[in-house]
Amino acid sequence: MRVLIVHSDVAPDAPIDEQDTLLQAKAIAAALLEKGHEVSSAVFVPNAAAMESLVAADAPDVVFNLVESVWGLGIYAPLAPAMFSNMGIPFTGVSAAAMAATGDKLLSKRLLKSARLPTPAWSQPPHWRAIGEGRWIVKSVTEDASFGLDDGAVVSGREAVAARAQASAAKHGGHWFAERYIHGREFNVALIERNGVPAILPIGEMVFERWDDSRPRIVGYAAKWEEATPEYRDTTRMYGWHRELPELEKTLEKLARDCWSLFGLTGYARVDFRVDAENRPYILEINPNPCLEPNAGVAMSCAQAGLSYAELIDDIVRAALHG
Repeated sequence: MRVLIVHSDVAPDAPIDEQDTLLQAKAIAAALLEKGHEVSSAVFVPNAAAMESLVAADAPDVVFNLVESVWGLGIYAPLAPAMFSNMGIPFTGVSAAAMAATGDKLLSKRLLKSARLPTPAWSQPPHWRAIGEGRWIVKSVTEDASFGLDDGAVVSGREAVAARAQASAAKHGGHWFAERYIHGREFNVALIERNGVPAILPIGEMVFERWDDSRPRIVGYAAKWEEATPEYRDTTRMYGWHRELPELEKTLEKLARDCWSLFGLTGYARVDFRVDAENRPYILEINPNPCLEPNAGVAMSCAQAGLSYAELIDDIVRAALHG
């Protein structure tokens, strides 16, 4: 097949989380070539006529959508699948509607609650009415990749929540909300579409090694991206935990499939959970089109299942064609 990889426009001085898109594009191109496909790459332009001309000139069988942001903001990422869909060209990953619904954390939490799926309590400005006792984590409503998250994001009390949200908005822009901090274990459930249904990959647990008990156990920006930091070194993904907790594994698998159905996900996805001391799971986020860098979570879970990186990428392309 002929595959056109379309990725975000990444500036040379962009932060490392944005630069990662280019690493993914390079790795995916190599995997597609290994599987015998023809490959080309292009930068996404938020202009319908320009993208139509690009697709017409390249004439791909399928577009591999790696557009994670437009104009540097994740909130505009649904523009890419919306354009591809309007052109009638098959593309990998989720639809514009699914991306918009999962990309707005407040909307996704409301949908989860309406479906009676467990998610931590939350609150938003300007009144922060739901803030009660305990700790809360202040997050961006629309940005992912642990954007703006560090130890200081976990606070207690309405005044501290409001102050952190205000400071985050002043520094990073955008809108911020607070979610109840669940002290416990963190799990990532990766799914890939096969024959029209989601297949659950081995579930990884994020383990916080040598972590000071006084610190909140979160995968912040440093833990995810800054390789020279202790947070990055001491945050690892582990497998095999399910042998001791088979019922929890079944529950996480069911909830992940429920999320897939609720949000109309396609192609591949990742659902992130926190599990409290009583083994009660809470859905944190639904990640459509999650990172496909070879050392990231989806690829690592595939490796646990005996699926090579090239096979993963090939499966994603074939799901797009037969969706």
